[in-house]
Amino acid sequence: MNTVPPDHIVWNWKNQAVRVGVNRLGIRPTVLLLPALSSISTRREMRLLQERLASNFTTVAVDWPGFGDEPRPAIHWRPDAYLAFVRYLLTEAVPRPNATVAAGHAASYALAVGAAAPNSTGPLCLIAPTWRGPLPTMMGGKRKLGEWIARVGDLPVLGQLLYRLNVNPTVVRMMARGHVYVDPDWLQGERLAQKMTVVRATGARHASIRFVTGMLDLMTSRSDFLEAARQFKEPILVLYGAATPRRSKAEMQALAILPNVCSVELPSGKLGVHEEFPDEVARAVKSFLVGHGTSGRQGGLTLPRAAI
Repeated sequence: MNTVPPDHIVWNWKNQAVRVGVNRLGIRPTVLLLPALSSISTRREMRLLQERLASNFTTVAVDWPGFGDEPRPAIHWRPDAYLAFVRYLLTEAVPRPNATVAAGHAASYALAVGAAAPNSTGPLCLIAPTWRGPLPTMMGGKRKLGEWIARVGDLPVLGQLLYRLNVNPTVVRMMARGHVYVDPDWLQGERLAQKMTVVRATGARHASIRFVTGMLDLMTSRSDFLEAARQFKEPILVLYGAATPRRSKAEMQALAILPNVCSVELPSGKLGVHEEFPDEVARAVKSFLVGHGTSGRQGGLTLPRAAI
């Protein structure tokens, strides 16, 4: 019998099978890793962090439907789909993990699901957590423009053209320098090539455009974001870098001052702090999880039949 864990799971959304990638590394107890939602994000952004946590935990990094490196069906992705996916992970694919690490926009979904279902996520480590997409952040809130752009993005020819104009190597590197990585030359060579493979995948535009325009924003205000954290019953770590863009950093700092939240500001780092500074992030995560007795929980990786 083949004992090698599959590198994917198959999740069904409204009668459509969606295949998403999975990477598993390390030994028990189990920690679920949710990457950020963005045009260039996949579970592989968690790899360096996984390697550093693997001596203490079984790390399970899972792509988001519509993102990652698996085929991406033309689905009009909405927040309810991603809520359902997180619930599926926590009840079937990686039931009751010992802890959950969520980067970027994944934080809002992990908080919402964990607040509604206590003890489902374990202690929560939020890395550069956000709740609002890039376009609404720049415009000071969600606008009808985002919905219009998302509809145009679904069109076969015009949508693909619009998407390609905004994810060419020059634009991707410019955005990475401005918001994601401190080192202006971090995203080049093989790293850039890997990211471009992700953004050029067939069907990539449908989820990507919706994220950028705010159509995947689960919450509508900072108060919603903070209220979800207040209702969360287990320990929360908020970790972010000192160089985080001003508007995003303000949201993280508002979250960090809640009485049930521990926070760590690293001396450097932007939204991709876990990729660029995995040693520092891993130390903070390990310290937090060990300090809260993570190894005492019972949880693990369950691979559903559809994944084999």
